[in-house]
Amino acid sequence: MTDRIEAQDRDEVRPTGRFRVYLGAAAGVGKTVAMLDEGWRRFQRGADVVVGYVETHQRPYTIEQLRDLPVVPRRSVTYRGSPWEEMDLAAVLDRHPDVVLIDELAHTNVPGSGPHEKRWQDVLEILDSGIAVITTVNIQHLESLSDAVERITGVAIRERVPDWVVRRADQLELIDSSADQLRRRMVHGNIYPAAKVHAALSGFFRMENLVALRELSLRFVADETEEELIEFLRSRGPSASTEIWDTSERILVAVTGAPGNDTVIRRAARMAARMKGDLLVVHVTPSDATGKAGDTGRLEELVHDVGGSWQVVHGEDVASTIMATASANQITQIVLGTSKLSRWQSLTRGSVIQQILRMASDEAIDVHVIARLTERSGRPPADDES
Repeated sequence: MTDRIEAQDRDEVRPTGRFRVYLGAAAGVGKTVAMLDEGWRRFQRGADVVVGYVETHQRPYTIEQLRDLPVVPRRSVTYRGSPWEEMDLAAVLDRHPDVVLIDELAHTNVPGSGPHEKRWQDVLEILDSGIAVITTVNIQHLESLSDAVERITGVAIRERVPDWVVRRADQLELIDSSADQLRRRMVHGNIYPAAKVHAALSGFFRMENLVALRELSLRFVADETEEELIEFLRSRGPSASTEIWDTSERILVAVTGAPGNDTVIRRAARMAARMKGDLLVVHVTPSDATGKAGDTGRLEELVHDVGGSWQVVHGEDVASTIMATASANQITQIVLGTSKLSRWQSLTRGSVIQQILRMASDEAIDVHVIARLTERSGRPPADDES
């Protein structure tokens, strides 16, 4: 009897995921240490674990956590006359361990150091080769949240990871730390060298910034947990939770050639994530349009990065075309960017927003009008290294 129960317990305990991501609100919360601890535990249990790339930032405690883990030598390259070291993707693939530890998923590789521009692209190739990966990333680097973080902190987020890469993880774990605790760690020199502490505490690491970043992190992980629950219920069939099918939201975003579409798309993506809904971004063009693919290529790439789908539709009447697309896709909510028309132009020509508001009311579709925020002329400084 006992043997049967133990066997059943073993069957119900899932093996550790092939792709594990440690997420943090900011540098210094302990993501790298958590990754090294997990790697060491697996190494002690007999798994073939190697360090592909770990950034210790010369923190003594982090360096100690490397212990005796095997390290794949980095690849040295020269760029603009200076030496750089990057993860050697080819060496990791040739070594083909069971598990590889790779820090800073959002990192941009030095040109000439390998086949990919971004480290997350290296990680995907490693996963596709059958090697498990444990990695780290900060919340500010997620594509759908980067603009919100820029507004909160006043710091430009230049290194970004598509949301779908992080959501692909078998296991996503938040390494949490209160704002007070993180600032104390900074004062004690456990995050940055003493010369950088004052600037960090009065800049990116201000109390209000850390509180907001922590909330973003908690929400993102909570959304992922809820998604797992929904998928579990779906696997049990409609009888397990018929409400899943009735409450599914489908969000349509209409984009134009006006500046500020990036902001509208990211905001809609966050709405869709919290509602567990589908995101469709529609670009309306005249029937005889001959625009270049590059005109909207950047927006299409952004849509895919935040987990949405992209569609180009043709029509002379923009409002009617948007509403027809919404009806065809059973859309429940429409997101629009604010119009730049003057009050006189709106009165004499009629704005697309006003037309959609009238038509959407008849179709019982909610409409959200989002402010178009364009990049300010004075760029904030680059984001802190995780």
